[in-house]
Amino acid sequence: MVIGTVARLAKATLYFGAQEIFRDLSWEVYHDARIGLVGPNGAGKSSILKLFAGEMDTSQGIAQITRGVRVGYLPQEVHFDLQRSVIDEALDASPTLAALEHEMQSLEAQMGDPNVYGDEKKLTRVMERHARIVQEFEEKGGLNFDNRVRATLRGLGFGDEDFALPLSALSGGQKKLVGLAKLLIEQPELLLLDEPDNHLDLRGKEFLEKLIADYPGAVVIVSHDRYLLDIVAEEIAELEDGKITLYVGNYSEYQFEKRQKLLRQQQMYQIQQRDIQRLEFSIRRLMGWGAGQNEKFVRRARSMQKRLDKMEKIDRPLLERRAIGLSLNANRRGSNKVLDIQHLAKSFPDPRGGVNHVLRDVNLTMWLGERVGIIGPNGAGKTVLFRCILDQEEPDRGELYVGPATTISYYSQEHETLDFDNTIADEVRRVKPMIDRELFGLLGRFLFSAEDSKKKIRNLSGGEKARVQMAKLMLQGANLLMLDEPTNHLDIQSAEVLEETLETYNGSLLMISHDRYFLDNIATRIVELQDGTLTEYLGNYTYYVEEKARRARGEVRKYVSDEDEAQVEMRRNAKSKQPQKQKSKNRA
Repeated sequence: MVIGTVARLAKATLYFGAQEIFRDLSWEVYHDARIGLVGPNGAGKSSILKLFAGEMDTSQGIAQITRGVRVGYLPQEVHFDLQRSVIDEALDASPTLAALEHEMQSLEAQMGDPNVYGDEKKLTRVMERHARIVQEFEEKGGLNFDNRVRATLRGLGFGDEDFALPLSALSGGQKKLVGLAKLLIEQPELLLLDEPDNHLDLRGKEFLEKLIADYPGAVVIVSHDRYLLDIVAEEIAELEDGKITLYVGNYSEYQFEKRQKLLRQQQMYQIQQRDIQRLEFSIRRLMGWGAGQNEKFVRRARSMQKRLDKMEKIDRPLLERRAIGLSLNANRRGSNKVLDIQHLAKSFPDPRGGVNHVLRDVNLTMWLGERVGIIGPNGAGKTVLFRCILDQEEPDRGELYVGPATTISYYSQEHETLDFDNTIADEVRRVKPMIDRELFGLLGRFLFSAEDSKKKIRNLSGGEKARVQMAKLMLQGANLLMLDEPTNHLDIQSAEVLEETLETYNGSLLMISHDRYFLDNIATRIVELQDGTLTEYLGNYTYYVEEKARRARGEVRKYVSDEDEAQVEMRRNAKSKQPQKQKSKNRA
């Protein structure tokens, strides 16, 4: 076991073309570290992981791994041979064991060669070599390797029936779990995880948290999931403006400490600026007095100037960094009853044979102004439910009512609402025709330059596509926003702007999200989709966790909170004003 530093950067500088990402960066990672690496998109977080993983070289300086330390790296997007099965890919987790097994097979083939078994000396050498390889194979856990691989996959939520599935049949989150399984099996001393929680459902995130907490080596994780960073991080490394700043504690502690640090720096900066102004005024006055050839005043002025030149200047802190200028308003009041779903069912052919009943008996009523968060495991049918509401899928049975004054705007997790052949400018003008000056002003609010407006949607990053979708939502002015994983591709600052905007939005929200921090801040009701039906929890995510545990223990709530009473009263008032029911669907 390695003790001490497992990886370090020493005066590391990195360029992409002519663009400097960071300069003279120094940082050490210790053997038992649990580090959350945070910072704005484009700061170089993924690049640091790639430097440690050996997938990239520094332009100057050193990125070094301590001798004997094995590195496991999970990139943002895992790439496999999609024709391979889940079990075959997982069994390739240990190159060392694979090489030993290959050598054993080669030696066994030699034992069957007449030229070897007919020569006593050759046979003895081959058998001795085979015995040494078998011993090493056993010491490295090779004999129970297959069982260990299968147990790890089961722990990650794969059933035995999934082992033979081709990787092409898996969701993005499931592919990420296969990548995690391979790292768990190999157990490297340094684990580098680049947004491992993307595409994971809540069960997958909970498993990831336990994995990091129990991991025997060092872990560096890049993530935009503030809830996850609060649970697993013991230290936050912030990469910003080409510098790394370390904060002891989890994400919430880092956020508080950083704010306090900036406020202290602002105070010290203002005090120093007043001192500098006084010195500069005195120097100018003394130089003026010395203009009549009074050398005493000139000497004093020069002495003060030297003091000023030697003073270590405090940088002016940037209290508020430039963020997206999102503003969401409903152009008109929606229907009192926004949405009513009764006994909805939808099934699909199962690739393994038979029928997959995704939605069995879904019931959901949504009233004006509600903020409903839909949660559930990957594959439970959350996006299918959205597609039924949007008329993109035809239900097998059931009723689906959208209020006559309800207008819908949809944010898609996979950005299907965007035409990938369009430029950014063309895509925004699809919603609202506008002159260049107006267009560039709007795009500037979403951190796009005039030059960026010419870029094709297909060439944008996930975060950039997310910002284009948000610009379109802002222009549409719908009174019901349907958001499918809206924070998935956003950096933390942009996610916080989205939350602040949604808190003051005057319409209704229906959200699919695995971002627990987001659900805690925005949702007023959680509905869990599992086994084809919805279960309701009248509160945010923290309330859902507590109430679900209470129900599992068979406990009955002894009180009703003020929030619950307010929700019930709101529904009662809305229902009393509801006009005669009619079938209607209106979308922005």
